[in-house]
Amino acid sequence: MIITLDVVADELPTATRFLLGAARKIDEAPIKSVYLVFCPSTGSKGTGFLIHKNMVVTCKHVVQGEKEADIQLRSAYGKLHKIGSKAEDANRDLAVLFPVEQLGNGLQLADSDLRRVGERVWTWGYPLGYNGPPPLLSVGYLSGYSHHADSPDYPHVAKYYVVNGAFNPGNSGGPIFCDSPEGVVGIVRSKHAPLTEFVASALKALSENRTGVVFTAQDNAGNKKQFVESQVVAEILEYYRTLTQVMIGEGFAISELLDFLRTV
Repeated sequence: MIITLDVVADELPTATRFLLGAARKIDEAPIKSVYLVFCPSTGSKGTGFLIHKNMVVTCKHVVQGEKEADIQLRSAYGKLHKIGSKAEDANRDLAVLFPVEQLGNGLQLADSDLRRVGERVWTWGYPLGYNGPPPLLSVGYLSGYSHHADSPDYPHVAKYYVVNGAFNPGNSGGPIFCDSPEGVVGIVRSKHAPLTEFVASALKALSENRTGVVFTAQDNAGNKKQFVESQVVAEILEYYRTLTQVMIGEGFAISELLDFLRTV
């Protein structure tokens, strides 16, 4: 198989070279157009994908609270790219990033939503603790639909796909594909791992408590953070919750993104 690349093969990370050598033809463009999105000050990580007009689509919760100049994009080629500005949807969990440099043509957007339950769908992204450089493939089936009113002041109820696939933290913002129609048919939003109101409030209380014995944690970069014992418990519980493998995920229908892009 002959693969056209934007960089010399010798400059490719080894894992990316392996992936492109084994990928289906239809997956070459997604692999080249999907980016790891990282926010250093918030610690948030997710996925984004390049579309027309040099825009990178992701979820708002991935980049919320981070300055544009600090957001990092990393491609499957291992290259880092800076962001000049961003636009966030006030009513949906969607955002668009505008890279400083031109990244290429990007992915085509479908003009209609998925209509057939049972259809196979897939996404490319950076789930859980996986940081690439190339994205990983996750596959599932359209199981049904859900809806959310993300903003109480917005009358529109957003349309979501429910997918019985491994959509995990880090996949948020990734493109959803299917066999037909061509192009991106949706955007991954979240893993479906709901909490009861009681458990959610208990975790919130543990994480917000400031009294007790203080511990100091340090990461590989030497950054330090202080916790009291209840916050350590909350941190560990949240971590293991993200590792829980729930084979149900949610994603925006493409019509929701198309509506947002008309305002950008």
